[in-house]
Amino acid sequence: NIKEIPGIKKYLITDGGMADNPRPILYQAKYEAVLVNKVNSNLPKETVTIAGKCCESGDILIRDLKLPSASPGDLLAVFTTGAYHYSMSSNYNRLPRPAVILVNQGKDDLIVKKETYADIVRNDTIPEWFK
Repeated sequence: NIKEIPGIKKYLITDGGMADNPRPILYQAKYEAVLVNKVNSNLPKETVTIAGKCCESGDILIRDLKLPSASPGDLLAVFTTGAYHYSMSSNYNRLPRPAVILVNQGKDDLIVKKETYADIVRNDTIPEWFK
């Protein structure tokens, strides 16, 4: 999603956020990112803030990033998030974790599958006395 406050700021809202990478909110980790489908584009760049999906004021992944004009459905790649971001992740607000793709030396592979809501609730139970 894209949310623009005219004359103030433009936000790109991702399907990720502080639940799957809490490092920016915990200790201001800095990241770079690109729009994968526009990486070689000659479109003019604009300043945007990358926000997460957690409905929290602090769910900001990257502030003041220069990117070509984004459209819903564009693919955002955040570089070098490292191994710790996933081990620190949670299912805050019952949000599933995203897939993790390893990209190195021109190769890419899925190394963690995207979670589903069924994955999150598979261990939940309802006591008989509550039914």
